[in-house]
Amino acid sequence: MSTLSLRLANSLHNEVKCLAKREGISINQFIASAVAEKMSALMTESYLEARAAQGNEKAFLEAMSKVPDVEPEKIDRLF
Repeated sequence: MSTLSLRLANSLHNEVKCLAKREGISINQFIASAVAEKMSALMTESYLEARAAQGNEKAFLEAMSKVPDVEPEKIDRLF
């Protein structure tokens, strides 16, 4: 476990304090969770970009050509 010194504007600190209290967790837990969520979002973006770079348009179009050209069921329609 590491220790990190963090400077926050007073208004941000007060909001974090209120939100953490409302959630029944410590400010430390709240900030650690927020950092983990942000890291997850950024890492997911990188993962998806890497997967997209491996994409093969020809293979995609070939797979899509096997999908029947029919109207979707009523429950699956967008409008």
